[in-house]
Amino acid sequence: MKDLLVMKFGGTSVGSAERMRTAATLSAAQKRKRPVVIVVSAMSGVTDLLIETTKHAEGGDDAGRKSNLRKLEERHVQACEELLPAAKRKPVLGGIRELVGEFDRITHGMLMLEDRPPRSVDEAIAIGERLSALIIAAYLNAQGTKAEAVNAAEVIVTDAVFGSASPLMEQTTARARKLIAPLIRAGVLPVVTGFNGATADGRPTTLGRGGSDFSASILAAALGARELWIWTDVDGIMTADPRLVPEARVLEEVTYREAAELAYNGAKVLHPRTLAPLVERRIPVWSKNSFAPEKPGTKIVSRIRSSNGARAVTSLGKVAMVSLEPAQATLNGTHVMARALGALARANVEVLSLSSSSYRQSFCFLVRSEEKERAVEAMESALALELAHGYLRPIDVDEQVGLLAVVGEGMQGTPGLAGRIFTAISRERINIIAIAQGSSELTIAIVVRREGLEAAVRAVHAECAMGK
Repeated sequence: MKDLLVMKFGGTSVGSAERMRTAATLSAAQKRKRPVVIVVSAMSGVTDLLIETTKHAEGGDDAGRKSNLRKLEERHVQACEELLPAAKRKPVLGGIRELVGEFDRITHGMLMLEDRPPRSVDEAIAIGERLSALIIAAYLNAQGTKAEAVNAAEVIVTDAVFGSASPLMEQTTARARKLIAPLIRAGVLPVVTGFNGATADGRPTTLGRGGSDFSASILAAALGARELWIWTDVDGIMTADPRLVPEARVLEEVTYREAAELAYNGAKVLHPRTLAPLVERRIPVWSKNSFAPEKPGTKIVSRIRSSNGARAVTSLGKVAMVSLEPAQATLNGTHVMARALGALARANVEVLSLSSSSYRQSFCFLVRSEEKERAVEAMESALALELAHGYLRPIDVDEQVGLLAVVGEGMQGTPGLAGRIFTAISRERINIIAIAQGSSELTIAIVVRREGLEAAVRAVHAECAMGK
């Protein structure tokens, strides 16, 4: 497997029959040169449709559930009919109807229970990737490239954290070598579902946000791949969002740490967990554009030749700032913080940044908007006694904020850089609400009012000359 290439195609890269054709063509071209494994997402919008359907079921809306089932089947049948000659459609159409039937069975159970058990949700929403893998593998075979759809639930072994499972690499490596390696040696191109796995005893799981990217990196590490290519709809990792900063440019190379920080703070190229399985093995990753495959993209590696100052700025608008403040200075703020963070961890809430003061021992942190209610409920439960007796002020939530993060390996030890960044923001008459910087000096995270977020991103990008 020394020359193995793993490629992952995101939802927009397999979002239509035309995009599936392109993904298959790119895969077949590489397959002629070396062994290839591809990992595929659900067609764009399908995962949202599946989640919406489970909510219809939970709410007792059978008409809405059945309407979405028809949409799901029709979209994939259409893709099949556009891609395959009539003589080769029958088994694939049968497979589509079988998978839609499986989804029907799961959601009908939810309808009867008026509930969405996490395990059942994971099993249901993995249907999207299974449909993509079925169609793409069939098209590859029809075009003369031997391929086989593989359900990652049979390969990727995870813990039992439904909705955001983590891989158990030793067991996954053994499964991958047993199930996928023989296909590769036989000259077959495995088309593996992204996003999903299963516990050791076979209970279906999903890998959470960015799960398809994560699946690809897990398999690349397990199979000892030479490199991983992640195909998206952008040219690579950029110095800023080009919709906000027209002069933003593609970075030729970034480090694993830079890529993870950018992804964590809003860059929509990959998820930070994606890189974890690759770091130890130093497997390079390419972020490439399937809509413009001739462009080189960005290479993600352990080290780059040189790095001076800040290299990119990214932002998140859909966030909420949650603040906790003791009502009196005698309350142990460190103890309160530990319990609050423990509650967030148990609720599987991601903390984007955290700032604290010294005297009052108050602190604030940022979470994604969709996780705000879960975060507040978890903390209210964990700190119920302190809140009830007035030892803590009521939890304050501010949703009119945004986060920008300035990232670069070369920021460490660069005199005056932070001052220049803050001055550039203040020149736009934007007030800085909170600041967080880790000891590595790799990232400076800054919270501002949401209405000033875009102007702040442009100001920092210009001040640090990132477009040059």
